[in-house]
Amino acid sequence: MHRLLLTAGLLMILARPAATHAQDSTATAWPEASPGDVVSIDAILAAVYDVISGPAGEARDWDRFRSLFHPEARLIPVAVSPEGAARPIVLSPNDYAQNARRYFDENSFYETELFRVTEQYGHIAQVFSTYASWHHPDDPEPFARGINSFQLLHDGNRWWILNIFWDSERTGGPIPAKYLPANR
Repeated sequence: MHRLLLTAGLLMILARPAATHAQDSTATAWPEASPGDVVSIDAILAAVYDVISGPAGEARDWDRFRSLFHPEARLIPVAVSPEGAARPIVLSPNDYAQNARRYFDENSFYETELFRVTEQYGHIAQVFSTYASWHHPDDPEPFARGINSFQLLHDGNRWWILNIFWDSERTGGPIPAKYLPANR
């Protein structure tokens, strides 16, 4: 129950309206990615988890974060009401950064990948990345787990994140074994 409330609280922070941009790609210059962050699927996923993790009050590198995403990308957490109705919260990378910044100013947050299932064809990839979230890296148990569904594009030069669509594990809805490592 505690995990559900914390996850719901984080979703509410992320869902707050952010500044409106006509188009994120024209609102500000889009930062250039470090080649090492976008050379492979492994690299871009590692960069996402790395850039959002850290102690409370420590500034995240939001330009690095944004550089991983296509300017028209979306981040879409699933919000579930107490009655069980689900709805998407659709955010741009800029919206996510602005809203998450408020949470990270007051809360430590560390997220790691536990397991991954990747499907790839041509220039596209779909990755189900099972994650765990901690308030501190030494915590014995995560406060939340779930699955990030990444949709990626390789444009011939680099990987881009087009979408991250995610849902958190909750009571009555455990992560299926096929999305967990054998020892978890």
